Amino acid sequence: MKSIYAAAAVTLVSVLAAGCKPAPAPEAAPAEAAPAAEAAPATAGAELSVSKSVSIAAPADAVWAKVKDFNGMNTWHPAIAKSEIVEGTNNTVGAVRQLTLAGETPTTIKEKLTALDDAAKSFSYEIVEGPLPVSDYSSTLTVAAEGAGSTVTWSSKFKAKGADDATATTTIEGVYTGGLDNLKKVLETK
Repeated sequence: MKSIYAAAAVTLVSVLAAGCKPAPAPEAAPAEAAPAAEAAPATAGAELSVSKSVSIAAPADAVWAKVKDFNGMNTWHPAIAKSEIVEGTNNTVGAVRQLTLAGETPTTIKEKLTALDDAAKSFSYEIVEGPLPVSDYSSTLTVAAEGAGSTVTWSSKFKAKGADDATATTTIEGVYTGGLDNLKKVLETK
């Protein structure tokens, strides 16, 4: 039986391999369509956002030590098979990492570190190139102390590219949920 983390990685890789079109959801009872007057208008190029958080039973300093390594995402995100710095120096603003996704067909994403603040336990980056259905993507990952544990928040702003807003948002939510859930598992099983 696959763990939820392996399933999350497989789902992300499947979405990317299929050109970022998620597999159809299991059949369910048809939903009633909302009246046209109540539907939100589709805005071309609208800025979208996603924010996901997870509580981890580990001190904020230990969690930050794990996630702040810009070239170490493959040590905690199940969809990342390999990470390498291809420009600049690791953990220095301007560094570019190339992430190779897990799966049969190697797919890569390049991301540039745009901010790193050890005191605030926060870093930001942007996607330079990759197969995700987004453009103008910028993201911040922050670790905050919460009692003896911590909360990790991963948030972003972006526009849909080559997909509708819902698909772009769902894809990023899946990336964050899979990563944060596995980060929790990695840090709480030590």
